[in-house]
Amino acid sequence: MTTTTDEAGRTQQRATPTPPAGPSRTAGGRRRRTFTVRRGFGLLAFLAPAFIFVAIFIYYPMIAGSQMAFRNWNLANLTDTSWVGFANFLAVFADPAFGKVVANTVLWVVASIVPQFVIGFGIALWLRRKFRFRGLYQAMIFFPWAISGFLIGILFRWMFNSEFGVINDLLQKVGLIDTPIPWLADPNTAMFAVIVANVWYGVTFFAIMILAALQSVPEDLFEAAALDGAGKARMLFQITIPYIRTTLALTVLLRVIWIFNFPDIIYGMTGGGPANQTHILTTWMIATTQRGDYGRASAIGLIVVAILLVFTAFYLLSMREKRVKA
Repeated sequence: MTTTTDEAGRTQQRATPTPPAGPSRTAGGRRRRTFTVRRGFGLLAFLAPAFIFVAIFIYYPMIAGSQMAFRNWNLANLTDTSWVGFANFLAVFADPAFGKVVANTVLWVVASIVPQFVIGFGIALWLRRKFRFRGLYQAMIFFPWAISGFLIGILFRWMFNSEFGVINDLLQKVGLIDTPIPWLADPNTAMFAVIVANVWYGVTFFAIMILAALQSVPEDLFEAAALDGAGKARMLFQITIPYIRTTLALTVLLRVIWIFNFPDIIYGMTGGGPANQTHILTTWMIATTQRGDYGRASAIGLIVVAILLVFTAFYLLSMREKRVKA
């Protein structure tokens, strides 16, 4: 009802017409379609293929593989797949090679992530500057990331070959060694060789991610700092790094998880040898699978998942505490 007043001062009331039912409008004037059961079934019909695909090719293999860890699942005797509980896990922990494999995994992750981060950060800072042929340099630096890790492993296996490898040839020409070094056959140098290959391969990831984060830092901050007399080192540690700290933390976390689950280079270069000196948990799992012991291999896989879940939880909690204190 609306109230109006005529010329004589009398008050009149009129009925306000009710707007026709239809789609409501948002604050911006856009129409908001009402949700109906028919629309709900339509959305489910479009999402169903994606859900089915994920369930068949991800969740089902995950569940089926996980239950193998608690059964006597061996290709040598498929007639007996009885439930054995935690026997496969106990066998993994009791294996004499388990301690060496875990130590190799920690060394593999730490010795790879630190040089990758430092070198990748330096390359990203260099590529952020404007100079001639910068696009060409970016393409050359980002190119290794498009190559398979297994192919990178084969490439470095040839480079580190003791007979015709380019590494020994260069070291002999500059006078650093007199005789060729059997890099991949010597237990003292094999791990060093695979880490060098992984560092070369992973620098690109940090360069890409950090360069993308650096593009978001406003130039006004650097100009204001320069007017205040701040040097490049001070601007780096007080402006650049704090501004992209979240990106750096998440990039390191993703890369740690990736390297932990990255057997490609090791498998392409050494296959875990010599004498298990370059085995990490994932390559050890592959070797166990090749022996036909699927139960024990599944147990190793669940151990890897548990380690990564615990590490991720502690890492994110520590980063959260640092942000709260800051």
